[in-house]
Amino acid sequence: MSRPEIIKQLKEKYPKLKHSELGFVLDSFCEDIKTALKKGQRIEIRGLGIFFIKEIKEKYSGRNPKTGELIYIPKKNKIRFKPAKNLKEYINE
Repeated sequence: MSRPEIIKQLKEKYPKLKHSELGFVLDSFCEDIKTALKKGQRIEIRGLGIFFIKEIKEKYSGRNPKTGELIYIPKKNKIRFKPAKNLKEYINE
C-alpha cells in the first residue's frame, strides 16, 4: 500500500480532516519512528508489533560474488520488525 492509498483510506474514515492534514500526520508519524530508531530506541505499537535496530557484526572475509575478491564488510545497523501475536493470528485466519 502506498502513501496516497493510506491517505485516501484515512480520508474515507475521517472526512472532516483535510487531505494535507492527513499527509502531515502520516509524515510526522514516520519521522518520529525514524528519529527514535536513529537514537537506538525500540518502538512498540500494541496490536501491530515492535520495530528495533539489530547491529550486524563486521566481517573481515567477505567475497565479491562477481570477481571472487576478498572484501571487508563493516558493521552496520539493520531495522527489524517483530509482528504482534494479534497481527499474526489475524493474518493466518
